[in-house]
Amino acid sequence: MRKHSPQFFCALGVLILAGLSLNAGAQVQHKLPEIKYEKYTLPNGLTVITHEDHRLPLVAVDLWYHVGPLNERPGRTGFAHLFEHMMFEGSEHVGEKAHIKYVQSAGATDVNGTTNFDRTNYFETMPSNQLELALWLESDRMGFLMEGLDREKLTNQRDVVRNERRQGEGRPYYVAEEALYHALLPKEHPYYGDVIGSHQDIESARIADVRDFHQRYYTPNNASIAIAGDFDAAKLKELLTKYFGPIPAGPKVDPVTTKTPPITAQKRVTVTDTVKLPQISIAWLTPPAFTQDAYNVDAAMFALGGAKASRLDTALVYKSQTAQSVTCYSNAQKLTGITECSITAKPGVKLQDLEATFWSELDRLQKEGPTAEEVEAAKALNLTQKISGLQRLGGFGGVADTLNEYNQYMGDPGFLAKDVAMAEAVTVASTKDAAVKYFSKDAAVVVSCVPGEKKLEDVPRSPADTDADVKITNPYTPEFEKAQEWRKNKPAAGSAPEIHLPVPTEFSLDNGLKVLLVEGHALPVVTAALVSRAGSENNRPTKAGLATLTSEIMSDGTQSRNLEKLAQDEERIGARVAVNAGMDSGAVSMSLLATHADEGMDILADIAQHPAFRAEDVERRTKQRLVRISQETDNVQSMAFRVGPKLVFGETPYGLAANGTAESVKGLTASDISTFYADHYGPNDSVLVLAGDVTRAEAERLAKKYFGGWTSHAAEPPSIPAPPAPASTHVVIVDKPGAPQTALMAFGAGVSAYSPDTDVLTVLNYTLGGSFGSRINMNLREQHGYTYGARSSFTGYRDGGFFFSGGLVRTDVTAAAAKELMLEIRNFPGKPSTAEELAAAKEASIRSLPGRFETTSAIADATSGIFVYNRPLDYFAKLPAKYEAITEGDIARAAKQYLHPDQLVIVTAGDRSKIEPGLKDAGLGPIEVRDLNGNPVSSTGAAAEQ
Repeated sequence: MRKHSPQFFCALGVLILAGLSLNAGAQVQHKLPEIKYEKYTLPNGLTVITHEDHRLPLVAVDLWYHVGPLNERPGRTGFAHLFEHMMFEGSEHVGEKAHIKYVQSAGATDVNGTTNFDRTNYFETMPSNQLELALWLESDRMGFLMEGLDREKLTNQRDVVRNERRQGEGRPYYVAEEALYHALLPKEHPYYGDVIGSHQDIESARIADVRDFHQRYYTPNNASIAIAGDFDAAKLKELLTKYFGPIPAGPKVDPVTTKTPPITAQKRVTVTDTVKLPQISIAWLTPPAFTQDAYNVDAAMFALGGAKASRLDTALVYKSQTAQSVTCYSNAQKLTGITECSITAKPGVKLQDLEATFWSELDRLQKEGPTAEEVEAAKALNLTQKISGLQRLGGFGGVADTLNEYNQYMGDPGFLAKDVAMAEAVTVASTKDAAVKYFSKDAAVVVSCVPGEKKLEDVPRSPADTDADVKITNPYTPEFEKAQEWRKNKPAAGSAPEIHLPVPTEFSLDNGLKVLLVEGHALPVVTAALVSRAGSENNRPTKAGLATLTSEIMSDGTQSRNLEKLAQDEERIGARVAVNAGMDSGAVSMSLLATHADEGMDILADIAQHPAFRAEDVERRTKQRLVRISQETDNVQSMAFRVGPKLVFGETPYGLAANGTAESVKGLTASDISTFYADHYGPNDSVLVLAGDVTRAEAERLAKKYFGGWTSHAAEPPSIPAPPAPASTHVVIVDKPGAPQTALMAFGAGVSAYSPDTDVLTVLNYTLGGSFGSRINMNLREQHGYTYGARSSFTGYRDGGFFFSGGLVRTDVTAAAAKELMLEIRNFPGKPSTAEELAAAKEASIRSLPGRFETTSAIADATSGIFVYNRPLDYFAKLPAKYEAITEGDIARAAKQYLHPDQLVIVTAGDRSKIEPGLKDAGLGPIEVRDLNGNPVSSTGAAAEQ
């Protein structure tokens, strides 16, 4: 063991075994991974937690400030979240809006800042040679944010944050969720308001408030930084001392000890929303995070409404079919937990009938308790999730995030073993006791959300001269500032690490099934995916939605396992099988712990080879699909993405919505579904992808044992008909009365996945709209504050593809935002990427590649594309060289060849009465009004006859 100087506390994780009973009399031993870490504190109070991992040339930097709504006061809700945005606006030595550009152009992945009730965090996973860059950036905005702040930046970010809130308000049932929290908690409680804050409170934020908040909470003694990955420990300590050491400590932050008052009499609230279906939500206050009863509550919720075939799902979704969906979850935080079940009604079903069944099922759980199988399944899924999350160095649930979370809540970054032990301590009896103790009718809040007016509390923007007379003084002495002038120099990158990207091993079974294997033995996790060319490209117009409906029903049961049995077998081993269909392929996949590889493959193979397509499952899924199609009008983004491709590609498969139309789905039969399966799933046109903790010998054994006897035949996918001739650029309005935002989306033809220019377009699009610092996002979000985010992309399919650009924008700026969006697209062919932009795009594209292969599921997903698009096995290994070879001339040529600003359909899904006048004056081309299926709407508002 290494020796450490006395000021450092070192805790080294050890391998332990967690016994997990899977059924009566059976015990399977799981080996927990080691998370060796060091924890120490700088003289200014900054807590440092480090974990070395040299698997990949990556390092995750994860900085937690121990501040959130937990620390806010009434009238300042959302302030912690607003400040999260301000931290990206520029600090003294880094420059205005430069932070995100620096990290992304260096090849960072998992870059973000987030806020929850108890903390605000900032994280980036960097190429290991760019660690110093990350420390320079994070330290500068910790210690020197105020010098870069002005009222223009604050005004812009108030707009951006309020757009983010409107984005939430535009989602169905958002207003009901906020009402639920308001009923659960008193107004003075820190968790009462939405984390994002109210419009009134966000708009009232002033520079003086921001300054006070930064100096009070964004200090080294109120923060912890976790760094995980490929670094030299001694060098890292030097860098941390260099960059963070000089920052003065701030005032002491006292712990928040607010007591959450219990609910002693049931509360009932009814809200209205512009939704198709009513929904009922029932919630309780439950124990705070990392208490034993929080684990017991989780298990109770799993049995009630969290399992695939939970009690509520069985009673309401599968048997009576009175509910469209059931969602139950528990969210434990520092001051309290909140546990909630939401049930969305089928058309014509009364909420009181759903509620009666809910209380009946809960009463049965409280009287009888859960089954042993339900408790063990909850524990198995929990263990799989925890271990699988550790595949990633950064991001949510990654190693650095886990160390910081344990440190904040428990003061122990090495709490993993205790966390798992507490979960394993859950029993049938403790789960039953928790259900009785916490889920009483008297302690519940019941919120009914019914169709009607969406009532929002938006407020006007502040006057243009707000804060105009405020003088910002430097918090530091001139002597200190002079001593820190060295920070003006961006640190040079270290020697670029060599990039090694996975090259799968390939072999074939006698029946023609290809197998692609990517080994990785760092963690005991395996992902298996059976991928067939069974995507929506095979749909005909009259059968739109067939591919996705077939995949959904495949997950409902096999010839030997009905839905309940299949769900139990999956969850018993801590896994969930996903069956889905994209445009070019259908896939049956699962991730699980390697100790269950045989059981998992048995389930996967059964679903892929022996789907039952039972009449009751076909009928139920068809009805659910029809309801889901009707619900698409609840969300403007869903509306725009249904209409846009249809207007570009017409009645070809690329223009048909994956869900289909009400007419096409009503016409689908059980025979259509079984025939589609027989025609498109088979060993001769499929691949089995295995990624993770499995050897070549084991892969061959598993593949032969579970897929060697598969003998069905699959037909080649048909050629896609040519799309209609592109129309001149014009505007299409899809009306959604009362929408708080407009989905502004420009659609046009793109290129196929086989195009030799796909790599060039990846690099081109990085500058246009593929990154936070892209031209489109910087214009619409950072310059004008029209949106929470705007982007562009080229999506390639087998026989074609489409170009897309846009985002959700404030209703009153729809026309202005559309003009700016089109300005950026029109300008790009004439002003393609500069040398500086190209260099940044190439570096980002190359250096971010290792971060795309951190998890077995990501590796399996990428590897499946090798089969679907007939790519060489070393496709990813050769990508860095391809990106590096791209020139300014390549970008200029591709921009002129593939960007067609005069042949775009600008779809605006929103409140027609508010957006149409401005769009008429915007000079963007003719205006049409279309319905959800892309059909013209007459001046009276009815769909015009075709």
